[in-house]
Amino acid sequence: MENRDVLQAKSFINNEWVGHSTTNILVVKNKFDQSPLATVSYADPSEVQFAIANSVQAFQSYSKISAAERRDYLLKIREGLFQERDKFINLIVSEGGKPVNYAIQEVERSLLILQSAADEAIRVGGEVVPMDFGLGKGKSAYTKNYPIGPILAISPFNFPLNLAMHKIAPALAVGCPVILKPSPYTPLTALALASLCKRVGLPAGVLNVVVCQNEEASLMLKDERLKMLSFTGSAEVGWKLKSEAGKKKVVLELGGNAAVIVDRTANLDDAAKAIAMGAYNYAGQVCISVQRIYVDAGVFDEFIEKLKTEVGLLKIGNPAEEGVVVGPMIDRVHIDRIDSWIQEAKTKGAQVIFGGSVLDLEHSLYSPTLLTNTTADMKIVAEEAFGPVAIIEKVQYFDEVIREINRSRYGLQAGLFTNQLSQMKYAHENLEVGALIINGVPGFRIDTMPYGGVKDSGFGREGVKYAMAEMLEPRLLVY
Repeated sequence: MENRDVLQAKSFINNEWVGHSTTNILVVKNKFDQSPLATVSYADPSEVQFAIANSVQAFQSYSKISAAERRDYLLKIREGLFQERDKFINLIVSEGGKPVNYAIQEVERSLLILQSAADEAIRVGGEVVPMDFGLGKGKSAYTKNYPIGPILAISPFNFPLNLAMHKIAPALAVGCPVILKPSPYTPLTALALASLCKRVGLPAGVLNVVVCQNEEASLMLKDERLKMLSFTGSAEVGWKLKSEAGKKKVVLELGGNAAVIVDRTANLDDAAKAIAMGAYNYAGQVCISVQRIYVDAGVFDEFIEKLKTEVGLLKIGNPAEEGVVVGPMIDRVHIDRIDSWIQEAKTKGAQVIFGGSVLDLEHSLYSPTLLTNTTADMKIVAEEAFGPVAIIEKVQYFDEVIREINRSRYGLQAGLFTNQLSQMKYAHENLEVGALIINGVPGFRIDTMPYGGVKDSGFGREGVKYAMAEMLEPRLLVY
């Protein structure tokens, strides 16, 4: 990845850098020191139409190539990313404010996604449909899966490579071109990926990265030539987009206010260490960050002391420095939002155990915060915080905490620290979430697992082969 490829800073459409505007522009900044990284021209309606038309055209040819060819393209992209991983790590740190060790993990996970998609590309098949009975006597039938068509993918700032890859790699594996709209906070990583794809030979129009504003994105959302929307972001935006998507297939990976339970049989040292990292890593800007902590009354006081110790060990500061865990929040508006939610909770009776204030406004740092004596009507409990804040409450009965967690309108993932088989079984049967992590935090994710939520947390599933299934439609043959 050459800097000149990124710093052209235009949308990438049909293997060309496209962007005519010199006035409608986006300034991408380093999230720690606010220095400008690049100036990107927002795509105008004509450029959006250019992207749509070229995705449709690319589908005609790319959907017809062999599974082996699609696999080979994915492996070439993987090799290119492996060779240029340090440059992608630096981009993710600078434009996303992500701690460098976490950015390294993001790139490594993206390599895994590409490898998995390459492996799955040659496993796409159908099924034999039983039909030799009744009116079907003497007949045979089977399904063959076909790619659904060009896909509109919208990705968030917090994993600018990994969450884009969760959409791009499965699509390329099944034969679907992609138009990616990256977050305006972090478009450079996506543009660098597009540049890489061109260099390794991915055909023109198969991957387009369109940096645009909401009005232009709406043109893509409503265009019937694009057959699917894959969105990762907030619940409010996701469900609104679904209502406007018309006949498109829709997959939504949305937010949550993830809960974790610590019962009296848990290893409290392990739980405290994992929860400290799970709540405050990357300043809590992950949809499955720990936000609600419920601890058995018998170990509550002991656990809080252990958690305080572990949080005190977390390094705060410049995300480019080795060992930093809590870096900057993405934008001043979110610092103000988190602070106002904390102040609201305090006004309603919540107690601050630690943190609760801006640490360094110049560098967008907010202190890791823990509240107790909270109630369900507080925003910091009911909504998705997406910041370095969690609440902790004492519970007497296991079924009581299960009911409390389920009162949320979200249901993405939950964690349970326990050494009781009965607790694990009860939680799995009764928690209204997409996944339950035993003796781990809700933030656990392996990129091949089925990932998604229930209630306001999502619609459909990601994870390589599960995302591929969403992008295919079966066609039945009877003879």
